[in-house]
Amino acid sequence: MRKIIMIAVTFLFISSVSWAEEIGEVDSAFKLLGPNHKIVIEAFDDPEISGATCYLSRAKKGGITGGLGIAEDPSDASIACRQTGPIRLPANIASGDLDGTKVFKKSTSILFKKIQVVRFYDKQRNVLIYLTYSDKLIDGSPKNSISAIPIVNN
Repeated sequence: MRKIIMIAVTFLFISSVSWAEEIGEVDSAFKLLGPNHKIVIEAFDDPEISGATCYLSRAKKGGITGGLGIAEDPSDASIACRQTGPIRLPANIASGDLDGTKVFKKSTSILFKKIQVVRFYDKQRNVLIYLTYSDKLIDGSPKNSISAIPIVNN
């Protein structure tokens, strides 16, 4: 019974975080062995707010370890979020109850390092704010980037 509950909780957590669509990439440094270092651009829609899309650019390590999928990617990332359709805030977000909700998470190393995007709502200015940052189990990075989507009342 305990295993079933753990699996259900894991599934709910995984399903609540968006998956990204890769838009493109550029090489940022040549590597003689293995793939080059890259900057990858990904897009994801906020899972709780239709009409809100974020574009994330992040560094991806190449070389032999990068090619094998065991490299730890740098913590460098940037985010730009835009309104791509009508936005209607669910009541729980409009009230500010879900400030700091994770809307995107991706592993950037074989163990314990992730890049994340969290959403906040500035009720006074009627703006959605998205923050991207990298964290590790023991020591995260202070590198971060934010983007905001003003919600225009029609």
